Amino acid sequence: MTFTEHITNGVGYLTAPNIPARHAFTTRMGGVSEGIWSSLNLGENRGDAPENVIENYRRVKAATGIPTDHMAFTRQVHGKTVRVVTEADVHTLMTPVPYDADGLVTNIPGLAITCFIADCVPLLLHDPVHRVIGAIHCGWRSTVQDIMSEAVSQMKTLGTDPADIQAAIGASIGACCFETGPEVPEAVYALLPDDHAGIVRPGKAPGKYYVDLREAIRRRLTQLGVPDAHILISTECTMCSREKYWSHRATDGKRGHQAAMIVIDKE
Repeated sequence: MTFTEHITNGVGYLTAPNIPARHAFTTRMGGVSEGIWSSLNLGENRGDAPENVIENYRRVKAATGIPTDHMAFTRQVHGKTVRVVTEADVHTLMTPVPYDADGLVTNIPGLAITCFIADCVPLLLHDPVHRVIGAIHCGWRSTVQDIMSEAVSQMKTLGTDPADIQAAIGASIGACCFETGPEVPEAVYALLPDDHAGIVRPGKAPGKYYVDLREAIRRRLTQLGVPDAHILISTECTMCSREKYWSHRATDGKRGHQAAMIVIDKE
């Protein structure tokens, strides 16, 4: 089972066949932004013209059916906070988000939730039995702080059994390109003390290592009770595919944002 690619009215996005809720992992394709933000930039705080960002969201809504005018956003600080959001958290584009949270969960139909990425790992979660969803930004710091456990825990407060969760781990910087110092492997070993074999391999220079962050997330989700058969992992690397996705490393931070978004349709 692999991710499905779509191009609708020029807007490029991907979906995961194991997640029945309406959702999308966006790409760079199909927007109106120019320059370093070309073209489907969904980041409000990257310096792009506000009217371009607003038009990009309108295009995503038209292409995917996700209500981008009725969304809650993460405000990402590379922590492990996962917020349960309600109608009170609906975000007006180009205004500040009044809380810090690297993950969101909700059971409110019609309220779309989204997280932003440009190398970090996007994780969408869906419990179709109890109709609960999650959008989680898994940078390496959030991952080793175990934001996955926080997400599952918050979904459980809304009635979720982890065995019912479907998970999709989207495109991010891959183990081919995510070269780090020793601090990342050490933190991964602490997160997965008995199950880290194969996640880390030597880098190009002494003291450098390549880390498979998506595999670390998968293994932690299975520890939390999510069935391995319910987890789909993208094989795409944002740094290798920099024409399709934004990569923070490849652009030295001069870039836009793609997003992972999900919504429970109203019955």
